[in-house]
Amino acid sequence: MTSATGPSESRPACWRGFTLIELILVLTLLAIAAALVAPRLANFMRGRALDAEARRLLSLTRAARSRAVSEGLPVLLWVDAAQQAYGLEREDAAAGSDARAQDFGVDGSVRLVVDHPGAVATMLRHLPALRFLPDGSVDEGSPQALCLNDSTGATWWLVRTRDRMSYELRRTATPPLAGAR
Repeated sequence: MTSATGPSESRPACWRGFTLIELILVLTLLAIAAALVAPRLANFMRGRALDAEARRLLSLTRAARSRAVSEGLPVLLWVDAAQQAYGLEREDAAAGSDARAQDFGVDGSVRLVVDHPGAVATMLRHLPALRFLPDGSVDEGSPQALCLNDSTGATWWLVRTRDRMSYELRRTATPPLAGAR
């Protein structure tokens, strides 16, 4: 059995493939489309990092409250704005003795700020801390609000709820009044 090589007589010559000019034109259109979409995609990803960090911080407040109630001991969510880190540990734990302690670093595109750090009474290792009590409430000396923002100017505030039992997220440009709705 043999097969014929060369151009097929049944197909016209114009159906054989793309010309170099057509390929260059398509690649140019793709490059232009990518150049237009890339900045929007970068902003979208930055916004996702801020939202994820805010949700993680809110989840940690809920975990701290649950842990304080279940263990019957105060639990602190400490915030180190200088190192852009935060974590969770029992109040009475000596350094490194809390096996369930957790430490987190803030995403590089997000900035964490404690609202009015000078007014904070609850501290852990000279760092402001949200103190969750065994009855499920938040200590009055805990910070009223934490601020998370990114380079685009988007901001999430973690503020104490009206009933002063927990924290919630609010998206505002200015500091919300703690406990106000």
